[in-house]
Amino acid sequence: MINTYIKEGKIVPAEVTVGLLRAAMEKAGAHSKFLIDGFPRDPGNLRCWEETMDDCTLTKAVLYLNAPEAVMLERLLERGKTSGRSDDNAESIKKRFKTYVESTMPIIEHFKAQEKLWEVRADRPIGDVSADVLKFF
Repeated sequence: MINTYIKEGKIVPAEVTVGLLRAAMEKAGAHSKFLIDGFPRDPGNLRCWEETMDDCTLTKAVLYLNAPEAVMLERLLERGKTSGRSDDNAESIKKRFKTYVESTMPIIEHFKAQEKLWEVRADRPIGDVSADVLKFF
């Protein structure tokens, strides 16, 4: 089912993603820790996460790697030279930025308001960013 969504370029429904995450967390045990990359991406994802997971997880923090759009555009265009991804072009990337601002920034603001946002400037060398991220763990 998931492969079908991916092949068709569709987003996997939040219920499926959260169900898989919950199963993995239950299998790992009560004292396990997880770092989830790229989820939740929009208010619907967040709502599904909270409805499904609030009874069994504690969201300690959200790690936010923040960089100016110009830096991200440059990095993604460079990645596009070797990634083989059809969406690593300037036009598609700018559309993704627009979607991000409209859909994902409210999630960032939600966790910031709860004082659960760990923000790291990601427009620096990888070693510096990594060192700052590791301070949280």
